[in-house]
Amino acid sequence: MNAMVWKLLGTGAAVGAGAAANTVMKRSWKLATGSNPPDNPEDPDVGWKEAVAWALVSGAVIGLARLLAERQAAAYYRKSVGAPPPGMGAGPT
Repeated sequence: MNAMVWKLLGTGAAVGAGAAANTVMKRSWKLATGSNPPDNPEDPDVGWKEAVAWALVSGAVIGLARLLAERQAAAYYRKSVGAPPPGMGAGPT
């Protein structure tokens, strides 16, 4: 495996996890609030509380999902190749 394979694997995992988390977030928001999440929180017609709440919660959940997916992809790469992905050297501990 080389750097291009890692880019595809890492990016694919992050994008897939982000998309899945976004879908879960939208469904959870509707279940919790009874309304759809804001399509565009930057729109001045969306209330501040709703816009800020959506930004905080969705950003945290999607960011965490992407982090977990990329870590799993890196672990898979390391197990398959026997070395960390390019750019993820052992580094200081």
